[in-house]
Amino acid sequence: MSGTAPVVVVGAGAAGLLAALFAARAGASVVLIERTKDGGRKILISGGGRCNILPSRAAPERFVTASSPHSLHNILRSWPLAAQHAFFEDALGQRLVLEPDSGKWFPESQRARDVRDALVSRVREAGARVWVDATVTGLAPPAAPDGVWTVDLRGAPPLGAAAVVLATGGLSVPATGSDGSGLAVARALGHAVHSTYPALTPLTAVPAVHAHLAGVSLDVTIRAPGARPRFETTGGFLFTHRGYSGPAVLDASHLAVRSHLAGARQALAVQWCAWDSAAWERMLRVGRGHVGTAVRRGLPERLADQLLGEAAVPRDRPLAQLDRDARRRLVTLLTAYRLPWTGDEGYRKAEVTGGGIALGEVDPRTLESRRRPGLFLCGEMLDAFGPIGGHNFQWAWATGRAAGLGAAASAARGVAP
Repeated sequence: MSGTAPVVVVGAGAAGLLAALFAARAGASVVLIERTKDGGRKILISGGGRCNILPSRAAPERFVTASSPHSLHNILRSWPLAAQHAFFEDALGQRLVLEPDSGKWFPESQRARDVRDALVSRVREAGARVWVDATVTGLAPPAAPDGVWTVDLRGAPPLGAAAVVLATGGLSVPATGSDGSGLAVARALGHAVHSTYPALTPLTAVPAVHAHLAGVSLDVTIRAPGARPRFETTGGFLFTHRGYSGPAVLDASHLAVRSHLAGARQALAVQWCAWDSAAWERMLRVGRGHVGTAVRRGLPERLADQLLGEAAVPRDRPLAQLDRDARRRLVTLLTAYRLPWTGDEGYRKAEVTGGGIALGEVDPRTLESRRRPGLFLCGEMLDAFGPIGGHNFQWAWATGRAAGLGAAASAARGVAP
C-alpha cells in the first residue's frame, strides 16, 4: 500500500501495540502515535512487574458490561486463548509459564519489560513507524467520501489517515499516561459512552477500623447480598492501612463503587476461609479445647482475635461452654462478615476503567465504528472489563488485533473512513 495514506493508531498500550502490529502485518502502512516517551506503561506495571499476559481459561461470564453480553462474547471469541498463547510465545521468543495456584500465564523471564519491548520490536520489524512523545490534539473525519481523516498533532503538521484506530485507554492509573482523552474524542464524534468509573480498585474505610490488621492476607470468598446478577468471587484478600485490597476485593470493587456513585451502599459479605457455616458449626459445637484455638486453625491469629473480640467471645472460653447465641454470632462473622468499606482508591489505583464506549457502537468482528466508518475502537475505551488474572489483557489483545486487521482491510479497500 505504498503511496497511500497510512493507518494511524493512537496509543501504544497493549491494544494499540497489537493493532499496529496486525495492521502492518496485513500490509498496511502504519503510524503508531504515543504521547509518552516509550509506551506500554501499563504492561510494565502489570503482575507486579512480571506481566500476567493471559488467564489459564476464558471466562466471558465474569466480564462486566452495560452493553450486550452477546457482543462481548463474540469479541472475545474472535481470538481464542489458545491462539493468543501461541502468538505470544512466537512474538516474545520465550515460552509462557503457568502459575498453578493463580491460573495465570507469565513470560518465562518473569519480566514485564521484556513483553513490552518485544511487542514494540515486532511492531517496528513489521514496518510500522512509531512516533513517541507525540500528542494528538484533534481528529476530524473526511470531508468527502473519498477523503482521509485528519489527525492533528501538537507541534507538527496534520497527518492524513486512511483509517484511524483509537487505543488511548481509559482513566485508570493516570501516572501511566491515561487521561480519558480518547473517550472525549469518541463522544465528540457522536458515540454513546456509558458513564465511567474506577474498577478493580482497592476499597477504603473511614475510620480505618482494621488498620491494625494491615499486612494480614488470606484467601477468602466475597459475596454481594442482593446484587443482580448474583456475585461471588474467591481469591486473595489483604488488609491495608486504609482499607482492603487483594484480588477478591478488586473483583468485587465495581459493585461498591457503582453503588457509592448512586448514593447507596452495596453490602459485601466475606467468608474468611474455605469452611462454610455448617463446617464452623460442627467444629465449634462438638470440638474440644478452646474457642480461640479452633478459630486460629482456619484464620491468621490477628484476624481470629479480631473476630472473637467482635463476637464478644473470650478466646480462652472452652468450646463446651460456648452457648448457641455466641456460636451463631461467631459463625456469622466467620462466614458472612459485612466489610465496613466507605469508599475506594479511585482511578489512581484502579486496574481498569468501567464503562466506556457502548459495544453496540462497533462492529464486533472488526471493531469499526458504526457511526464513523474508518474509525476503529479497541481496548479499555470499550465498555467491558474482566476480573483480575490476565482477563483484561486478553480483552486488549483480542480487540487490538481485530481493530488492526479491520483498519488494514478498510485502507486496502480504499473505503472512505
